[in-house]
Amino acid sequence: MESMINNTNTVKKDAQKKTQDKTIRFLVISLIITLIVCVITFSAQGYFMNKKSEATIKELGSLYMENMDKQLSMHFETIMELRLSQVLSLNQVVLSAEMDEKTVRKELRKRAEARGFSHVAFYSRSGNFDMLSSGHIQLIDPEPFLTSLNAGDNKVAIGLDESGHKVVLFGASVDYQMRNGEKCTALVMALPVESISDMLSLGEDNSMVYSHIIRKDGSFIVRGQGTERLNYLEQMEEDYGKNNRDTIDRYKKELLEAMENRADYSGVFQIDGQRRQIYCTPLNYSEWYLVTVMPYGTLDKTVSQLSMHQLFMTIGGCVVILGMLLVIFTKYFRLTRKQIEELERARSQAEAATRAKSEFLSNMSHDIRTPMNAIVGMTAIATANFDNPEQVKHCLRKITLSSKHLLGLINDVLDMSKIESGKMTLNKDLVSLREVLESLVSIVQPQVKAKKLNFDVLIDGITVENVCTDSVRLNQVLLNLLSNAIKFTPEGGTINVSFYEEPSPKGDEYVRTHVKVKDTGIGMSKDFQKNIFESYVREDNVRVNKTEGAGLGMAITKYIVDAMDGSIEINSELGKGSEFHVIIDFEKATVPEEEMILPEWNMLVVDDDEQLCRTTVEALAGIGLKADWTLDGESAIEMVHKRHARHDDYQIILLDWKLPGMDGIETAKAIREEMGDDIPILLISAYDWNEIEDQAREAGVTGFIAKPLFRSTLYYGLKEHIEGAQVVQSTKERKDDFHGKRILVAEDNELNWEIASELLSELDLQLEWAENGQLCVDLFEKSQPGYYDMILMDIRMPVMTGYEAAKAIRAMNRSDSNIPIVAMTADAFAEDIRKALESGMNAHTAKPIDMNEITRLLKRYIG
Repeated sequence: MESMINNTNTVKKDAQKKTQDKTIRFLVISLIITLIVCVITFSAQGYFMNKKSEATIKELGSLYMENMDKQLSMHFETIMELRLSQVLSLNQVVLSAEMDEKTVRKELRKRAEARGFSHVAFYSRSGNFDMLSSGHIQLIDPEPFLTSLNAGDNKVAIGLDESGHKVVLFGASVDYQMRNGEKCTALVMALPVESISDMLSLGEDNSMVYSHIIRKDGSFIVRGQGTERLNYLEQMEEDYGKNNRDTIDRYKKELLEAMENRADYSGVFQIDGQRRQIYCTPLNYSEWYLVTVMPYGTLDKTVSQLSMHQLFMTIGGCVVILGMLLVIFTKYFRLTRKQIEELERARSQAEAATRAKSEFLSNMSHDIRTPMNAIVGMTAIATANFDNPEQVKHCLRKITLSSKHLLGLINDVLDMSKIESGKMTLNKDLVSLREVLESLVSIVQPQVKAKKLNFDVLIDGITVENVCTDSVRLNQVLLNLLSNAIKFTPEGGTINVSFYEEPSPKGDEYVRTHVKVKDTGIGMSKDFQKNIFESYVREDNVRVNKTEGAGLGMAITKYIVDAMDGSIEINSELGKGSEFHVIIDFEKATVPEEEMILPEWNMLVVDDDEQLCRTTVEALAGIGLKADWTLDGESAIEMVHKRHARHDDYQIILLDWKLPGMDGIETAKAIREEMGDDIPILLISAYDWNEIEDQAREAGVTGFIAKPLFRSTLYYGLKEHIEGAQVVQSTKERKDDFHGKRILVAEDNELNWEIASELLSELDLQLEWAENGQLCVDLFEKSQPGYYDMILMDIRMPVMTGYEAAKAIRAMNRSDSNIPIVAMTADAFAEDIRKALESGMNAHTAKPIDMNEITRLLKRYIG
């Protein structure tokens, strides 16, 4: 079987390891694919952006070139029109004046030179010049010029002067008689070609673009920068034709076709790794062409730099993003591994919790069945022995004990359920630490007596007795610790409870209170101490197999202490016992305290615990009394004898019951024999006074003060004896007297009413039954004021709940609307108590009915 379990665990671990490896492999592959996709995406983006930049630059260049050529063409046209208009205006001026031929020639030459023209001539229809100025001119391409002028058009052409320098000829149609008798077709004036270049600003050194004016055969009219030859096409051949013949031939062919058709031309060609953009447009009034060239060297360099910057930015962005992805992946990878580990840990914890709960249920099955078996069995025995009162009484006593134990188990399970669902809350009310401890001592006394345990409670320097906290939960913590100590301490063992305080780090409004519960029980192993505060855990050991309990008490205790912002520690050793140390910072209660001062009497304190003697003497000094102390009865008798011999008797003696050697009763008897009845002798003990009262009275004990010995306990316990009051009546002779008191019980369950009626009738109470909250309100409203002395109110009732009924009664305009209302319900959690008090009720007691608690509440409110 064990081998099968080990094999199953191995298979589970292998499966988990494969799952983890698969997850990690998926993450790594995802990262690699993401990196590759990022690199490809950014590379494609860079390439696309580079191509897009080149296309954009080309488009911008074309627009720029086209616009620039248009501007130059318009500028050229404007200049030509201006010069031609000057020629025509000179002709009109001369014609308007009546001059002879000689004067006309002289006047035309004079006015032309005044306007900057270098040559003036008449041009015949046959193509001959009749010079009016010195020198002569010669047309380079006369045919188009003559044809246009004979057709009556104004025309511009290129020619050579007598020195062979190029001049621009401006021809305008006129009608003059030439010297050789021919008829003039045009008046021609010439300007040096450089003047045209200057006017067009073509000679400026501009690294971005340069322009030429050429003829159709490629010869320059105006030559811009970057050329040395006389022909543009020859210049291109010389510069780029050797290694780029195909490109040059294609470019020349396209350019010549465009010039032949007098059309615009735009082209980009690349030669020797350099791009150039050409734009050619025909010029009006001439057979010339404006050619603008933009080398892409600077732009290519700029674009290249931009592309490099873009590439660097892309690479940088890629690196940053990849770095971020890597960081995110690493973080995610670690988180994933951590989550896997946490899931594995949570799975292990869940399995451990499941095992613990299974073990808990197994234990609980035994623990619940044990008292249930006792209840069923004893009920059967009592039924079978109905005629034997003693046997029935014995069975009922066993049934009562088993029922209380079963109720404790159920309460623990319900409390744990509340804690795990997060519904457990704390209330804050005024709490007397003295009353809490006195109540605890009275509760555990029967168990202490049954196991014959040595039990003591020590109070050391407690000055703040009233605090604000949740009294129910504080009682639960202390009772859990005491119950465990009693449960795991064998007969004859010792249990000590000690209380002491110190200043709180939270400030003067708080007091830090320490509670230690120490026993000489079986102790705990180191391993179990680590898990003692976990739910559903108890030590699986033959030493505790017969010990009943749910294993939830310590988990509940730890939760409550944590909720109070306190701490709990444990120190235990197997076979030597355990000590629990609880530290809680309580808020001091702002309630006026009675001034506790007694006459300056001499006292003697006798107890076998030295620390208790010292703290008691300090407490007595705080209320005005002077005290000596001793640790045994023999010494006490000797001290009393010595004081009596010098006529300085003790005025009160406090004797512990459990003293070594001579016990407290024997000591009291010996003192009475010597001193008589004048000195009050008070017994102090954490045990039940009723058990020894008769014996103590016979020995001469005057009264009893129950431990723990708070300052207020000592004050009120001593006050009646110091003031000369009568000795308190024997508790066996006292009887709670509730005769004539009428109680209204609101209870919807008939069986519960029957139980309450039987139990409460023993207290001589008159009871009336209301079957729901509405009926309770109606009965109270119809009654005379003061008719009812108290209302016991169930909570979960039809028609109207207990909360609603209490609010309705408090809202009535009656003199007794403040009647004591006590919740008597199975809703027993702290929030249930809080809701009961908020609805106007005075107190709360849980079902099943605890007669001691009911009696206490009756005495408090109507006793």
